[in-house]
Amino acid sequence: QVQVVESGGGLVQPGESLRLSCTVSGIAFSTYAMNWYRQAPGNQRAWVASINPSGSVTNYVDNVKGRFTISRDNAKNTVYLQMNNLKPEDTAVYYCQAVYWQTYWGQGTRVTVSP
Repeated sequence: QVQVVESGGGLVQPGESLRLSCTVSGIAFSTYAMNWYRQAPGNQRAWVASINPSGSVTNYVDNVKGRFTISRDNAKNTVYLQMNNLKPEDTAVYYCQAVYWQTYWGQGTRVTVSP
């Protein structure tokens, strides 16, 4: 059984940082590309960042470039999203996605950025 579990969300003030984690079990993690998505209230789910299976290639949506960093530890079956200089518009539920020949989603972790 595949499990995708996000953690690390919370309430922070603008300018602060959070690190999200996503741990996956039940798949050959190191063969999967990993993505982070987010869904703000009233909006559709949107792609935020991706990392290839080896961790050598990363990509970001423009409005998080320079603030967010995606990384992975294949020995721990975990992908991370380091989020710095958070802004109120980063408020959303953040979802982890594993992609290879099948796609798996986590349940999400909520991030709220508010003064």
